[in-house]
Amino acid sequence: MERVLISKLNNCIGKEVKIMGWIYRIRKLKAITFIIIRDRSGLVQCIAMNNVTNLRDVNLESVVSITGEVKKSQNNLNDFEISIKAFEIINIAEEPLGIQINKADLEVNLDTMLNNRVLSLRHEKTNAVFKIQNLIVQGFREFLIGEDYTEIFTPKIIAEGIEGGVDLFEVKYFDTNAYLAQSPQFHKQMMVGAGFERVFEVAHVYRAEMHNTTRHLNEYVSMDLEIGFIKDEEEIMEAEERLLRYILNKVEKEGQIYLQILNATMPTMGDKIPRIKFTKVLDILKTEFNKFDLDGDLDPEGEKLICKYVKEKLGSDFVFLTHYPRKKRPMYAMPCGETETHSFDLLFRGVEITTGGQRIHEYKQLIENIKYKGLNPEKYESYTSAFKLGMPPHGGLAIGLERITMKLLSLENIREASLFPRDRTRLVP
Repeated sequence: MERVLISKLNNCIGKEVKIMGWIYRIRKLKAITFIIIRDRSGLVQCIAMNNVTNLRDVNLESVVSITGEVKKSQNNLNDFEISIKAFEIINIAEEPLGIQINKADLEVNLDTMLNNRVLSLRHEKTNAVFKIQNLIVQGFREFLIGEDYTEIFTPKIIAEGIEGGVDLFEVKYFDTNAYLAQSPQFHKQMMVGAGFERVFEVAHVYRAEMHNTTRHLNEYVSMDLEIGFIKDEEEIMEAEERLLRYILNKVEKEGQIYLQILNATMPTMGDKIPRIKFTKVLDILKTEFNKFDLDGDLDPEGEKLICKYVKEKLGSDFVFLTHYPRKKRPMYAMPCGETETHSFDLLFRGVEITTGGQRIHEYKQLIENIKYKGLNPEKYESYTSAFKLGMPPHGGLAIGLERITMKLLSLENIREASLFPRDRTRLVP
């Protein structure tokens, strides 16, 4: 008999079926036992007489196979249940379990949750986080493929960092040293110049930053895109806005059950995401919040405050901050005058989730800007040589997958939005 998923049992009333899954809960009475079984699609109540072979030997989270008749019934899970005819133990779970997952909430601290990651991922709420995250990635891909982008796969072992070798993980590479990539930035620009024009990538990136905050990881998933033949950074922001609307619509439409499990509230965007110049942002923080301790960038408190201002005044959970100072942006950022750049950040519910902008596309200007940043152009020849071959005006962005997941679902710590997070102290599981 072929296995049937629990979500399909409503079409099997009166029929004999086989299900397989994990034992979620057991309640034994004098003559019968109620067993809740969980598979990837849901939960179902099963009933067995206490004389069923092996029933007394099984533990919570053991993997079992059950054959029985699907009967109409009123219970907290479904309007049907399974009357067990055959019960097979496939694999017994050891006791005691590291955490209990058959409660509404895990009721453990974050370290315990992560130390018992396989178990915690079985919990309905933890599982729902990654179902939503999967929809975000699906939406990212679907939208861009529909806009004639090509998905690319760039190397993660590189010879030089994108910003002068700062915050890089060094690795031994045969007889030389290499690094783990901070970003696909150089290679996605090369792919635009290679004639693909529009490219995107979803991949891990690595930052050897000595932080230990609720919003940083040393390995995370970056959703990158790059577009050729643009006019300016406004075109990139417009593309991201359409992309985000598509993703959020997909999450709301296809992820409703998971949003309800997590009690998550969808964000408001309005007719257009507000754009505020960085110099104006500093003025707002000074006049509205008496915050003066900023120099060319926002700290976490500044990001929260400007998002609070935009939400109250403009009714949006998103805001683009534009024209960041040249001294704070990478060497490839297109200058705007002497002190600013054609670049932006996108903030969402108090946290930056995107950095993007227009890139320099002329070889001589790029070399000059590399020198302006105090770097040696010779170290970047494999990158800059592509700009001698005819590079169109272009720009792009990167969205942190864990960050957008965290803020969309109002999670307290970015590690909750990472399957197996890597930070300063965690390398396992």
